Amino acid sequence: MVPLTPLQLGGSLPLTIVAVLLVALAAVTVYQMVEIVDAYEKKALTVFGEYRGLLEPGINFIPPFVSRTYTFDMRTQTIDVPRQEAITRDNSPVTADAVVYIRVMNAKRAFLEVDDYKRAVSNLAQTTLRAVIGDMELDDTLNKRQEINARIRKELDEPTDEWGIRVESVEVREVNPSKDVQQAMEQQTSAERKRRAMILEAQGERQSAIEEAQGAKQSDIIRAQGQKQSQVLEAQGDAVSTVLRAKSAESMGERAVIERGMEAIERMGESESTTFVLPQELTSLVGRYGKHLTDSDVATQAEGLDSLDFDEETRELLGLDSIDELLNEISEEADVDPEKLEQQAEEVMAGQDTGATETDQVIEEMDAEFEGGDTGSASPAETSGSTTPDATDDAETETERS
Repeated sequence: MVPLTPLQLGGSLPLTIVAVLLVALAAVTVYQMVEIVDAYEKKALTVFGEYRGLLEPGINFIPPFVSRTYTFDMRTQTIDVPRQEAITRDNSPVTADAVVYIRVMNAKRAFLEVDDYKRAVSNLAQTTLRAVIGDMELDDTLNKRQEINARIRKELDEPTDEWGIRVESVEVREVNPSKDVQQAMEQQTSAERKRRAMILEAQGERQSAIEEAQGAKQSDIIRAQGQKQSQVLEAQGDAVSTVLRAKSAESMGERAVIERGMEAIERMGESESTTFVLPQELTSLVGRYGKHLTDSDVATQAEGLDSLDFDEETRELLGLDSIDELLNEISEEADVDPEKLEQQAEEVMAGQDTGATETDQVIEEMDAEFEGGDTGSASPAETSGSTTPDATDDAETETERS
Protein backbone atom coordinates (compact mmCIF):
# COMPACT_ATOMS: atom_id res chain seq x y z
CA MET A 1 0.00 0.00 0.00
CA VAL A 2 1.33 3.36 -1.05
CA PRO A 3 0.89 6.07 1.58
CA LEU A 4 -0.81 9.42 0.56
CA THR A 5 1.23 12.49 0.50
CA PRO A 6 0.12 15.70 2.31
CA LEU A 7 -0.72 17.28 -1.01
CA GLN A 8 -3.15 14.54 -1.83
CA LEU A 9 -4.79 14.76 1.58
CA GLY A 10 -5.38 18.52 1.20
CA GLY A 11 -7.24 18.02 -2.10
CA SER A 12 -9.87 15.45 -0.82
CA LEU A 13 -10.90 17.29 2.41
CA PRO A 14 -12.72 20.20 0.70
CA LEU A 15 -14.73 17.76 -1.37
CA THR A 16 -15.94 16.00 1.76
CA ILE A 17 -16.99 19.28 3.38
CA VAL A 18 -18.84 20.36 0.29
CA ALA A 19 -20.68 17.08 0.15
CA VAL A 20 -21.71 17.42 3.78
CA LEU A 21 -22.89 20.95 3.18
CA LEU A 22 -24.88 19.91 0.17
CA VAL A 23 -26.60 17.18 2.16
CA ALA A 24 -27.41 19.61 4.96
CA LEU A 25 -28.73 22.16 2.51
CA ALA A 26 -30.94 19.56 0.90
CA ALA A 27 -32.36 18.57 4.29
CA VAL A 28 -33.10 22.18 5.22
CA THR A 29 -34.69 22.78 1.86
CA VAL A 30 -37.01 19.80 2.25
CA TYR A 31 -37.88 20.92 5.76
CA GLN A 32 -38.73 24.38 4.48
CA MET A 33 -40.83 23.02 1.65
CA VAL A 34 -43.08 20.79 3.81
CA GLU A 35 -45.69 22.42 6.09
CA ILE A 36 -47.91 20.25 8.30
CA VAL A 37 -51.24 21.79 9.43
CA ASP A 38 -53.27 20.30 12.33
CA ALA A 39 -56.94 19.38 11.93
CA TYR A 40 -58.22 22.30 14.05
CA GLU A 41 -56.00 24.94 12.39
CA LYS A 42 -55.58 26.92 9.26
CA LYS A 43 -52.43 28.74 8.19
CA ALA A 44 -52.06 31.85 6.06
CA LEU A 45 -49.16 31.63 3.52
CA THR A 46 -47.12 34.58 2.31
CA VAL A 47 -44.28 34.46 -0.24
CA PHE A 48 -41.95 37.47 -0.28
CA GLY A 49 -44.59 39.17 1.91
CA GLU A 50 -47.40 38.52 -0.55
CA TYR A 51 -50.51 36.68 0.63
CA ARG A 52 -50.85 33.44 -1.29
CA GLY A 53 -53.74 31.67 0.50
CA LEU A 54 -54.69 29.40 3.37
CA LEU A 55 -53.11 26.03 4.03
CA GLU A 56 -55.64 23.32 4.82
CA PRO A 57 -55.07 20.60 7.45
CA GLY A 58 -52.55 17.96 6.36
CA ILE A 59 -49.19 18.08 4.44
CA ASN A 60 -48.64 21.16 2.31
CA PHE A 61 -45.62 22.05 0.09
CA ILE A 62 -44.54 25.68 0.01
CA PRO A 63 -41.65 27.58 -1.54
CA PRO A 64 -38.63 27.17 0.75
CA PHE A 65 -36.75 30.03 2.40
CA VAL A 66 -39.06 32.74 0.99
CA SER A 67 -42.38 31.70 2.62
CA ARG A 68 -43.98 32.44 5.99
CA THR A 69 -47.06 30.95 7.62
CA TYR A 70 -49.45 32.36 10.31
CA THR A 71 -51.49 29.92 12.39
CA PHE A 72 -55.20 30.46 13.22
CA ASP A 73 -57.03 28.22 15.68
CA MET A 74 -60.51 27.49 14.29
CA ARG A 75 -61.96 26.27 17.61
CA THR A 76 -64.00 28.34 20.09
CA GLN A 77 -61.64 30.43 22.16
CA THR A 78 -62.05 32.12 25.54
CA ILE A 79 -60.97 35.68 26.19
CA ASP A 80 -60.92 37.02 29.73
CA VAL A 81 -61.99 40.64 30.01
CA PRO A 82 -59.95 42.26 32.80
CA ARG A 83 -61.79 43.77 35.78
CA GLN A 84 -63.15 47.17 34.88
CA GLU A 85 -64.21 50.07 37.05
CA ALA A 86 -67.33 51.90 35.98
CA ILE A 87 -69.88 54.36 37.35
CA THR A 88 -73.56 53.61 36.99
CA ARG A 89 -76.18 56.10 35.88
CA ASP A 90 -77.08 56.83 39.52
CA ASN A 91 -73.39 57.61 40.30
CA SER A 92 -72.54 54.37 42.11
CA PRO A 93 -69.03 53.02 41.48
CA VAL A 94 -68.83 49.34 40.59
CA THR A 95 -66.24 46.89 39.31
CA ALA A 96 -67.07 44.18 36.78
CA ASP A 97 -65.37 41.54 34.69
CA ALA A 98 -66.59 39.23 31.93
CA VAL A 99 -65.71 36.33 29.67
CA VAL A 100 -66.07 36.45 25.87
CA TYR A 101 -66.32 33.30 23.73
CA ILE A 102 -65.23 33.82 20.10
CA ARG A 103 -64.56 31.72 17.04
CA VAL A 104 -62.57 32.45 13.83
CA MET A 105 -64.93 32.07 10.91
CA ASN A 106 -62.73 33.60 8.16
CA ALA A 107 -58.97 33.18 8.67
CA LYS A 108 -58.14 35.36 5.68
CA ARG A 109 -60.04 38.37 7.06
CA ALA A 110 -58.69 37.72 10.54
CA PHE A 111 -55.19 37.83 9.02
CA LEU A 112 -55.64 40.80 6.74
CA GLU A 113 -58.20 43.00 8.58
CA VAL A 114 -56.84 43.06 12.14
CA ASP A 115 -53.41 42.88 13.67
CA ASP A 116 -54.17 40.71 16.71
CA TYR A 117 -57.81 39.68 16.81
CA LYS A 118 -57.68 38.38 20.40
CA ARG A 119 -56.33 41.60 21.80
CA ALA A 120 -58.70 43.62 19.63
CA VAL A 121 -61.75 41.69 20.88
CA SER A 122 -60.57 41.99 24.51
CA ASN A 123 -60.11 45.77 24.31
CA LEU A 124 -63.44 46.22 22.55
CA ALA A 125 -65.19 44.12 25.21
CA GLN A 126 -63.68 46.24 28.01
CA THR A 127 -64.93 49.51 26.60
CA THR A 128 -68.34 48.05 25.78
CA LEU A 129 -68.70 46.66 29.33
CA ARG A 130 -68.00 50.07 30.87
CA ALA A 131 -70.42 51.76 28.48
CA VAL A 132 -73.26 49.33 29.16
CA ILE A 133 -72.87 49.56 32.95
CA GLY A 134 -72.72 53.33 32.74
CA ASP A 135 -76.16 53.39 31.06
CA MET A 136 -77.81 51.37 33.84
CA GLU A 137 -78.68 51.98 37.47
CA LEU A 138 -77.05 50.09 40.30
CA ASP A 139 -80.02 47.82 40.99
CA ASP A 140 -80.27 46.91 37.30
CA THR A 141 -76.59 46.03 37.09
CA LEU A 142 -77.04 43.62 40.00
CA ASN A 143 -80.29 42.04 38.81
CA LYS A 144 -80.24 42.16 34.99
CA ARG A 145 -77.19 40.12 34.07
CA GLN A 146 -78.82 38.65 30.97
CA GLU A 147 -79.62 42.09 29.65
CA ILE A 148 -76.00 43.20 30.14
CA ASN A 149 -74.73 40.11 28.34
CA ALA A 150 -77.08 40.63 25.41
CA ARG A 151 -76.16 44.30 25.03
CA ILE A 152 -72.41 43.61 25.09
CA ARG A 153 -72.75 40.86 22.52
CA LYS A 154 -74.82 43.09 20.27
CA GLU A 155 -72.17 45.83 20.47
CA LEU A 156 -69.39 43.37 19.61
CA ASP A 157 -71.10 41.67 16.67
CA GLU A 158 -70.74 44.42 14.07
CA PRO A 159 -66.98 45.15 14.31
CA THR A 160 -65.99 41.51 14.84
CA ASP A 161 -67.88 40.45 11.71
CA GLU A 162 -65.54 42.63 9.68
CA TRP A 163 -62.60 40.79 11.23
CA GLY A 164 -63.97 37.37 10.40
CA ILE A 165 -64.66 36.67 14.09
CA ARG A 166 -67.99 35.57 15.56
CA VAL A 167 -68.83 36.33 19.20
CA GLU A 168 -70.66 33.24 20.41
CA SER A 169 -71.40 34.36 23.95
CA VAL A 170 -70.65 36.99 26.57
CA GLU A 171 -70.95 36.28 30.30
CA VAL A 172 -70.54 38.89 33.03
CA ARG A 173 -69.00 37.08 35.97
CA GLU A 174 -69.13 39.66 38.75
CA VAL A 175 -70.53 43.13 39.35
CA ASN A 176 -69.38 44.42 42.73
CA PRO A 177 -70.35 47.83 44.13
CA SER A 178 -68.00 49.73 46.41
CA LYS A 179 -67.66 48.82 50.11
CA ASP A 180 -69.73 51.79 51.26
CA VAL A 181 -72.51 50.87 48.88
CA GLN A 182 -72.34 47.25 50.00
CA GLN A 183 -72.72 48.28 53.64
CA ALA A 184 -75.68 50.48 52.77
CA MET A 185 -77.27 47.66 50.83
CA GLU A 186 -76.78 45.28 53.74
CA GLN A 187 -78.43 47.75 56.11
CA GLN A 188 -81.29 48.22 53.68
CA THR A 189 -81.75 44.48 53.34
CA SER A 190 -81.69 44.03 57.11
CA ALA A 191 -84.27 46.80 57.60
CA GLU A 192 -86.48 45.32 54.91
CA ARG A 193 -86.36 41.88 56.51
CA LYS A 194 -87.21 43.36 59.92
CA ARG A 195 -90.12 45.25 58.39
CA ARG A 196 -91.44 42.07 56.76
CA ALA A 197 -91.05 40.16 60.01
CA MET A 198 -93.04 42.80 61.90
CA ILE A 199 -95.75 42.80 59.23
CA LEU A 200 -96.02 39.03 59.30
CA GLU A 201 -96.18 39.02 63.09
CA ALA A 202 -98.92 41.66 63.09
CA GLN A 203 -100.86 39.77 60.44
CA GLY A 204 -100.55 36.58 62.47
CA GLU A 205 -101.88 38.26 65.60
CA ARG A 206 -104.72 39.83 63.62
CA GLN A 207 -105.63 36.50 62.04
CA SER A 208 -105.51 34.82 65.43
CA ALA A 209 -107.85 37.43 66.93
CA ILE A 210 -110.23 37.06 63.97
CA GLU A 211 -110.28 33.28 64.29
CA GLU A 212 -110.88 33.51 68.03
CA ALA A 213 -113.74 35.99 67.54
CA GLN A 214 -115.29 33.86 64.84
CA GLY A 215 -115.05 30.79 67.06
CA ALA A 216 -116.74 32.60 69.95
CA LYS A 217 -119.43 33.92 67.60
CA GLN A 218 -120.07 30.48 66.17
CA SER A 219 -120.25 28.98 69.68
CA ASP A 220 -122.78 31.64 70.75
CA ILE A 221 -124.87 31.03 67.65
CA ILE A 222 -124.92 27.27 68.21
CA ARG A 223 -125.80 27.77 71.88
CA ALA A 224 -128.60 30.17 70.94
CA GLN A 225 -129.89 27.72 68.34
CA GLY A 226 -129.90 24.97 70.98
CA GLN A 227 -131.78 27.13 73.47
CA LYS A 228 -134.27 28.14 70.83
CA GLN A 229 -134.79 24.53 69.78
CA SER A 230 -135.25 23.57 73.43
CA GLN A 231 -137.86 26.29 73.90
CA VAL A 232 -139.67 25.19 70.74
CA LEU A 233 -139.73 21.57 71.93
CA GLU A 234 -140.91 22.63 75.40
CA ALA A 235 -143.72 24.70 73.90
CA GLN A 236 -144.71 21.82 71.64
CA GLY A 237 -144.70 19.47 74.65
CA ASP A 238 -147.00 21.80 76.57
CA ALA A 239 -149.32 21.96 73.57
CA VAL A 240 -149.41 18.17 73.26
CA SER A 241 -150.08 17.85 76.99
CA THR A 242 -153.02 20.25 76.66
CA VAL A 243 -154.39 18.31 73.70
CA LEU A 244 -154.05 15.00 75.56
CA ARG A 245 -155.86 16.44 78.56
CA ALA A 246 -158.64 17.63 76.28
CA LYS A 247 -158.87 14.18 74.73
CA SER A 248 -159.12 12.61 78.17
CA ALA A 249 -161.83 15.10 79.06
CA GLU A 250 -163.69 14.02 75.95
CA SER A 251 -163.91 10.42 77.16
CA MET A 252 -164.68 11.25 80.77
CA GLY A 253 -166.89 14.32 80.41
CA GLU A 254 -170.05 12.62 79.20
CA ARG A 255 -169.86 9.85 81.79
CA ALA A 256 -169.64 12.47 84.52
CA VAL A 257 -172.68 14.29 83.07
CA ILE A 258 -174.71 11.02 83.07
CA GLU A 259 -173.84 10.35 86.67
CA ARG A 260 -174.87 13.86 87.64
CA GLY A 261 -178.08 13.47 85.68
CA MET A 262 -178.94 10.20 87.37
CA GLU A 263 -178.38 11.78 90.76
CA ALA A 264 -180.77 14.60 89.76
CA ILE A 265 -183.44 12.07 88.65
CA GLU A 266 -183.06 10.19 91.90
CA ARG A 267 -183.66 13.39 93.84
CA MET A 268 -186.71 14.17 91.68
CA GLY A 269 -188.05 10.72 92.40
CA GLU A 270 -188.07 11.48 96.07
CA SER A 271 -190.24 14.59 95.45
CA GLU A 272 -194.06 14.50 95.90
CA SER A 273 -194.72 16.17 92.57
CA THR A 274 -195.85 14.04 89.61
CA THR A 275 -194.97 16.47 86.82
CA PHE A 276 -191.38 17.30 85.91
CA VAL A 277 -189.76 19.47 83.21
CA LEU A 278 -186.43 18.01 82.06
CA PRO A 279 -183.92 19.71 79.72
CA GLN A 280 -183.26 18.10 76.38
CA GLU A 281 -179.68 17.23 77.25
CA LEU A 282 -180.70 15.39 80.41
CA THR A 283 -183.53 13.49 78.75
CA SER A 284 -181.14 12.44 76.00
CA LEU A 285 -178.65 11.11 78.50
CA VAL A 286 -181.40 9.31 80.46
CA GLY A 287 -182.64 7.74 77.25
CA ARG A 288 -179.23 6.42 76.43
CA TYR A 289 -178.82 5.12 79.94
CA GLY A 290 -182.25 3.40 79.80
CA LYS A 291 -181.41 1.74 76.51
CA HIS A 292 -178.30 0.38 78.07
CA LEU A 293 -180.16 -0.95 81.12
CA THR A 294 -183.07 -2.55 79.17
CA ASP A 295 -180.79 -3.99 76.49
CA SER A 296 -183.12 -2.78 73.74
CA ASP A 297 -182.59 -3.22 70.03
CA VAL A 298 -181.31 0.35 69.74
CA ALA A 299 -178.24 -0.45 71.77
CA THR A 300 -177.68 -4.08 70.83
CA GLN A 301 -174.06 -3.45 69.96
CA ALA A 302 -173.23 -1.48 73.08
CA GLU A 303 -171.08 -3.20 75.67
CA GLY A 304 -170.99 -0.34 78.17
CA LEU A 305 -171.51 3.34 78.65
CA ASP A 306 -169.40 4.89 75.87
CA SER A 307 -168.75 8.55 75.59
CA LEU A 308 -169.95 10.58 72.65
CA ASP A 309 -167.44 11.85 70.12
CA PHE A 310 -166.83 15.50 69.47
CA ASP A 311 -168.07 16.93 66.25
CA GLU A 312 -165.63 17.63 63.40
CA GLU A 313 -165.29 21.33 64.18
CA THR A 314 -164.45 20.69 67.87
CA ARG A 315 -161.98 17.90 67.00
CA GLU A 316 -160.29 20.18 64.50
CA LEU A 317 -160.01 22.98 67.08
CA LEU A 318 -158.55 20.55 69.64
CA GLY A 319 -156.30 18.93 67.08
CA LEU A 320 -157.38 15.42 68.19
CA ASP A 321 -157.04 13.90 64.72
CA SER A 322 -153.42 15.07 64.39
CA ILE A 323 -152.12 13.79 67.76
CA ASP A 324 -150.07 10.99 66.21
CA GLU A 325 -148.67 13.25 63.52
CA LEU A 326 -147.80 15.89 66.12
CA LEU A 327 -146.06 13.32 68.31
CA ASN A 328 -144.05 12.09 65.32
CA GLU A 329 -143.08 15.66 64.42
CA ILE A 330 -141.96 16.34 68.00
CA SER A 331 -139.96 13.10 68.03
CA GLU A 332 -138.28 14.04 64.77
CA GLU A 333 -137.60 17.62 65.85
CA ALA A 334 -136.22 16.40 69.20
CA ASP A 335 -133.37 14.74 67.34
CA VAL A 336 -131.05 17.75 67.12
CA ASP A 337 -128.21 17.30 64.66
CA PRO A 338 -125.06 19.12 65.92
CA GLU A 339 -123.58 19.19 62.41
CA LYS A 340 -126.77 20.80 61.08
CA LEU A 341 -126.66 23.39 63.87
CA GLU A 342 -123.01 24.11 63.07
CA GLN A 343 -123.87 24.48 59.38
CA GLN A 344 -126.69 26.86 60.28
CA ALA A 345 -124.24 28.83 62.41
CA GLU A 346 -121.85 29.13 59.47
CA GLU A 347 -124.75 30.30 57.28
CA VAL A 348 -125.63 32.92 59.89
CA MET A 349 -122.01 34.11 59.86
CA ALA A 350 -122.12 34.31 56.07
CA GLY A 351 -125.35 36.33 56.20
CA GLN A 352 -127.63 33.57 54.88
CA ASP A 353 -131.10 32.45 56.08
CA THR A 354 -130.92 29.64 58.70
CA GLY A 355 -134.60 28.65 58.74
CA ALA A 356 -135.52 30.62 61.87
CA THR A 357 -138.72 31.77 60.15
CA GLU A 358 -139.87 28.16 59.89
CA THR A 359 -139.37 27.62 63.64
CA ASP A 360 -141.31 30.81 64.47
CA GLN A 361 -144.11 29.61 62.22
CA VAL A 362 -144.24 26.29 64.11
CA ILE A 363 -144.54 28.18 67.42
CA GLU A 364 -147.38 30.33 66.03
CA GLU A 365 -149.22 27.23 64.77
CA MET A 366 -148.87 25.54 68.17
CA ASP A 367 -150.16 28.66 69.91
CA ALA A 368 -153.18 28.70 67.56
CA GLU A 369 -153.86 25.02 68.27
CA PHE A 370 -153.53 25.67 71.99
CA GLU A 371 -156.07 28.51 71.85
CA GLY A 372 -158.43 26.39 69.74
CA GLY A 373 -158.15 23.50 72.25
CA ASP A 374 -159.13 25.74 75.16
CA THR A 375 -162.15 27.04 73.20
CA GLY A 376 -163.35 23.63 72.00
CA SER A 377 -163.01 21.68 75.26
CA ALA A 378 -165.60 23.80 77.09
CA SER A 379 -168.74 22.43 75.38
CA PRO A 380 -168.64 18.62 75.18
CA ALA A 381 -172.01 18.31 76.90
CA GLU A 382 -173.69 20.80 74.61
CA THR A 383 -172.38 18.98 71.56
CA SER A 384 -173.45 15.59 72.79
CA GLY A 385 -176.89 16.83 73.64
CA SER A 386 -177.76 17.75 70.09
CA THR A 387 -176.61 14.61 68.29
CA THR A 388 -179.29 12.00 69.37
CA PRO A 389 -182.85 13.19 68.87
CA ASP A 390 -184.19 9.64 68.86
CA ALA A 391 -182.64 8.97 72.22
CA THR A 392 -184.36 12.10 73.57
CA ASP A 393 -187.80 10.91 72.49
CA ASP A 394 -187.24 7.53 74.07
CA ALA A 395 -186.15 9.18 77.30
CA GLU A 396 -189.36 11.29 77.38
CA THR A 397 -191.50 8.17 76.82
CA GLU A 398 -189.81 6.29 79.63
CA THR A 399 -190.32 9.29 81.94
CA GLU A 400 -194.10 9.45 81.20
CA ARG A 401 -194.45 5.73 81.83
CA SER A 402 -192.77 6.07 85.17
